[in-house]
Amino acid sequence: MSLKLKIWRQKNSKDKGQMVDYNLDGVSPDMSFLEMLDILNNKLVREKGDQIAFDHDCREGICGMCSLMINGQAHGPQGGVTTCQLHMRKFKNGDEIVIEPWRAKAFPVVKDLMVDRSAFDQIMAAGGYVNVNTGNAPDGNSILIGHEEAELAMDAAACIGCGACVASCKNASAMLFVAAKVSQLALLPQGQVEAEHRALAMVEKMDELGFGNCTNEAECEAQCPKGIKLDNIARMNRGVVQGIFAARK
Repeated sequence: MSLKLKIWRQKNSKDKGQMVDYNLDGVSPDMSFLEMLDILNNKLVREKGDQIAFDHDCREGICGMCSLMINGQAHGPQGGVTTCQLHMRKFKNGDEIVIEPWRAKAFPVVKDLMVDRSAFDQIMAAGGYVNVNTGNAPDGNSILIGHEEAELAMDAAACIGCGACVASCKNASAMLFVAAKVSQLALLPQGQVEAEHRALAMVEKMDELGFGNCTNEAECEAQCPKGIKLDNIARMNRGVVQGIFAARK
């Protein structure tokens, strides 16, 4: 396959940045999208050019590092996968592909396609944990959890924190991410101890870091590679209200 690539190049967070055109031949349909970028970087090395910086780690759809807008879609045109799981067979010979970083005030560009997503870490530090001594691991079945609650908690815990929800939202809202992290604890007994404060603390930190509010357009759910549902946002909002009343006691 031969491709025409338009890729965002930016030296650092202070650089203005611009789109740069590249032509790339010899791309196999069986390559992953990141392997295609590897081929391009090898070509740039041979030509004494500056390699394109992009995030990647596990390349198995688990870590959430591969954060690319591909033709305007977070993680590209195939639903339910991350960029590292996207294969070039989803494109045609001669296609033009536009590749950009996540664009959000709270995700400043580090270089080229890499962004700083440490804002998510700050939100988690505000309340996304269990802060009590739970002792040794209990015997199996000593704490009974309903099947439905367990399944919903596992669904929420599938969030890999890639930031596609933020990148897809016109307000750069992080509500789907925060809601998933609230839900994975709110649905289980271990998360009840600090439930009154968790959602409010995490949402306040989200607002402080510059993420926008929910637009109710569901782009976040549509682009989430792990299928996190909007229902989690409703659960988080209930937690915020409970937190406000708890703070007034």
